[in-house]
Amino acid sequence: MSEQMQQSSTPRARKKMLPVGHYRGLGGWTIFFFIFLYLPIVVLIFYSFNANRMVMNWGGFGLDWYVKAFHNADIQKAVWNSLIVATVSTIFATAIATIGALVLARGGNFRGKTVSLGLITLPLMVPEIVTAVAVLIFFSAIGLNWGLGNVIIAHVTFCIPFAFMPIRARLEGMDTSLEQAARDLYASEWETFRYVTVPLLMPGIVAGAMLAFVISMDDFIITLMVGGAGSTTLPVYIYSMIRRGLTPEINAVSTVLLLVSIAIVTAYWVVSKKTQTNTVH
Repeated sequence: MSEQMQQSSTPRARKKMLPVGHYRGLGGWTIFFFIFLYLPIVVLIFYSFNANRMVMNWGGFGLDWYVKAFHNADIQKAVWNSLIVATVSTIFATAIATIGALVLARGGNFRGKTVSLGLITLPLMVPEIVTAVAVLIFFSAIGLNWGLGNVIIAHVTFCIPFAFMPIRARLEGMDTSLEQAARDLYASEWETFRYVTVPLLMPGIVAGAMLAFVISMDDFIITLMVGGAGSTTLPVYIYSMIRRGLTPEINAVSTVLLLVSIAIVTAYWVVSKKTQTNTVH
């Protein structure tokens, strides 16, 4: 019986293991997809080294626009504001999302659980402009005018669902046998949470924090709506630069942002691999 099952399952398993290039035309579409996805980014990086003032007229290789961007006081202020907003928003959003995920995933069945889950994830489906207008009206109604504080509060609000999803997914996929084993070995609830649950949950927390940070750094609409004087972030500043005309300086700033994003993804990969290794050991 087992041999028959093996014979019947082996071809099916082999069929699932077929490489992408086996399907006629799919390999070409895959290459086209990646070219369509990354070619504009490659062009942007290429022209960020353009010595010419005109964006699309190549005038030789140069780092002048990087030097100019790094010495631009307005860009430095915008980057500083973006880092403050993204860092503070990520800390609060990740903490709230972690608590919410623990309650919904480990809190058992309670009245309103499904509604609570829907309310947390609903902002992912709501158009960003609607959220921006709602937050702006709310701040105006209560007379809140904290400048950069308004932007941070708004970012915490819409970053929570993005941090919540990876953390909850990690909790749903965690093996609870290690926590049960810790309890069998007379560990207290706090010790089990501190030394077993949190390390196992850490990849989800890191992923949620990274996603919230990138979303906050990249946000434009909500920041433009609720931000006041002196709270200009980098996306808003780049938009104001584009309105005055395209220069290679914008390409240089965008390239630096891309490198920062790659560094964040690399850091996440290193942390997740280290966490998995520690968990295995």
